[in-house]
Amino acid sequence: MDLTPYVDNLRQELAVAAEAGGDDARALAERLTAPLESAARLTLLNALSAAMGEVTRELAPGSVDVRLRGLDPEFVVTAPPAPEPFREARDQVAAPAAGGPPEPVNADADDGAMARINFRLPAHLKARAEYAATAEGLSVNAWLVRAVSTALDGGERADPPGRVRDSGSRGFTGWVR
Repeated sequence: MDLTPYVDNLRQELAVAAEAGGDDARALAERLTAPLESAARLTLLNALSAAMGEVTRELAPGSVDVRLRGLDPEFVVTAPPAPEPFREARDQVAAPAAGGPPEPVNADADDGAMARINFRLPAHLKARAEYAATAEGLSVNAWLVRAVSTALDGGERADPPGRVRDSGSRGFTGWVR
């Protein structure tokens, strides 16, 4: 983006304003325009940078960056990643029986495949989930995975391998050197 027309316009407006003040004001305006050019360019760059910051906040996860090439700014637009097209995961989930829900997959048979989702909770519910996860020594993600699995398996809760339910005793688990 060439800033020269904008700086020239500012110089011209200053000259027009100085005309009203007479010869001394016009001479002063001519002496001030050269040093003010760099300040005007810097001010315009700051305004453009702030504007692109606002655009980036609206585009997230995309972004717009302002880079300086010589005396002129250059805009670099990074588009948000395109959503992946839907594919049936035939290898990961058993085929549904006549339009019903898919067959439950054995929780111990972890093939390493993961799916990512955005999950929004009201603040009060998120706080309760964090508290429950902490009380059980789990991350919020692990606790939510277990809660979803329990809900889908009809209320049967299977603990992950290696984890023993607390039966009221206060024992310690973990590794020691």
